[in-house]
This record gives sequence, structure tokens and C-alpha cells, in this order.
Amino acid sequence: MTDTTAVENGVTSQYVARVADDLEDNRKEQERLGAEIAALQSQLASLDKDREVLLSLQKTLGAASVPAAPEADGAPSPTATAATAAVDGQTPVTPAKGRKARAKKSVPAPRKAEGTAKKASVKTAAPQQPSLVSLTHEFLAGQTEPRSAAEVAEALAQQHPDRGIKATVVRTTLEGLVAKNRAQRSKQGSSVFYTAPDPTT
Repeated sequence: MTDTTAVENGVTSQYVARVADDLEDNRKEQERLGAEIAALQSQLASLDKDREVLLSLQKTLGAASVPAAPEADGAPSPTATAATAAVDGQTPVTPAKGRKARAKKSVPAPRKAEGTAKKASVKTAAPQQPSLVSLTHEFLAGQTEPRSAAEVAEALAQQHPDRGIKATVVRTTLEGLVAKNRAQRSKQGSSVFYTAPDPTT
């Protein structure tokens, strides 16, 4: 029993010593990594400061290149001229970038003009067909009896199948004519009928 106990005590002491060594190694490694982390954090803080300075410079240079547009009119402001000269002295590439940016921005203008021209041509072509208001008014003027909105819409749809006339639109058109005294509304039970205005009134 005594020998066994001695052996166990010896093994235990070896484990205790090994664990103590491992703990010491762990502590040293943590200290080393902590020092590296602190150094990296210091570098990161320095980089953040540099980034703020660079962003500030970028904004200043960007703001200086924007007012350069009045040069096209031949009357640049003294501030813009000084800023442009400073930029030219430090970074000659910046003005070229500014001109490219202005050139790109000016490109879409002709496309917008083309689109406007196309819309204008469509608008000028549209009056060739009579409007729904005039069609509805003419239809009512040719009727001898009151007509419902559905009847008017059906008749106009048959006369102009290419227009895609809908009853709801015709009803709105009829109400608009009534509001302008170009049509009269009457009720028969729950139904509403429309007629052309009496020419004597």
C-alpha cells in the first residue's frame, strides 16, 4: 500500500507541475497576443485618423472641382480659380476627372430631348382622333331618347373598336358633361340616364 501511495503521489506531483507549466505558458501567450492586439489597435486608430484626413481632403477637392463649371461662361469666381489652381498644383489628374464627370452628366440631355420630341410628336398626332368627350357628346346629341352609361359605352365601343372604350370611363365622361351643362342626367327608378341638353334652355 505504501509503495502504491508513493507512486500515486509522484504521478500527481508530475501532473501538478505540468499543469503549472501549461498555465504559465498560457499566461505568457496571452500577454504576447495582448501586446500584439494593442499594437494592432494602435495601428487601426492611426489608420482611422488618416482615413478621416483623406476623406476631408477628398471632400475639399471634390467641392473645389464642382464650381469649376462656370468657366464655360468665361466668368469663374476667384475662389473657384484659386481652388482649381491648388488642385492643379497637387494632383493634375483631378481636373480631368472633373471634366469627364461633367461630360458624362451632359450626355443624357440629348436623350431627354429626344424623348421629349417623341412625346411631343405623339401628342401632336393624338388630336387627329376625336376625344372621348366629343364622341360622347355627339352620340347624345344624335339620340332622341335618354341613354344609360352602359348603352352609350356599348354604342361607342361598336363604333370605335380600336379605342378600347370602357363603361366606367364613359360614365365618368358623362358626369363631366353634366357638370359642364353639356349633358343632362335623369333618374328612372334606380337607373340613371343621360341626354343632350335642351337647345331651348
